[in-house]
Amino acid sequence: MSGKPESTATEVAQPGGVPYRELTDPSTLRALSHPVRLRILDELATTGPATATQLAERLGESAANCSWHLRQLARHGFIEEAGGGTGRERPWRVVVQASSISDIDRSRPEAARALDGLLDVLAGWELEALRAWRARKDSEPEEWRNAALETSRNQMWLTADELTALKQELCEVLDRRLTPVLERLDPANRPAGTRPVRIVAWGIPAGPPYSPPD
Repeated sequence: MSGKPESTATEVAQPGGVPYRELTDPSTLRALSHPVRLRILDELATTGPATATQLAERLGESAANCSWHLRQLARHGFIEEAGGGTGRERPWRVVVQASSISDIDRSRPEAARALDGLLDVLAGWELEALRAWRARKDSEPEEWRNAALETSRNQMWLTADELTALKQELCEVLDRRLTPVLERLDPANRPAGTRPVRIVAWGIPAGPPYSPPD
């Protein structure tokens, strides 16, 4: 693999110098809509740089298959070569960046289908991770069982403006953690005792608007 990744997103610098990408190109969205690629990204983000051969051993895939998916991820700018090695023995690492996949022009059918496909894959991925945690949590240390937030479920009557404000507040909380989270993609920057923690939230209208009785 050589050359620069395709220009498939707008990139700007965030506070702290962290690049930010708005993923709007259908081919870029589709590039992420594959379980093996998500597993590869997760593995690289968790354990650091790895080769196609190493990833194949960890994920139970063939080296050829991992090599193919690595090239697709690199093509769209999600990973890059870490230096050293050749062919399937060259290591790859995650590109440190923040990404948004929410600002899609749904009047573009191809983009809307690509986004919906990605969101379906991501939802399944996160539910699988939650089920895996529940299956093993009794064997986890008490401090981690107490720290985990499995379910925070509330039904609120909100206006669209109030839901927008709530979304912004949640995003601001997460954004304050963004820089250290991205820095810790490099294992050398991780404090002892840290673990990968998945944060998932959604707030969606669940019924028609309330109309007061006459």
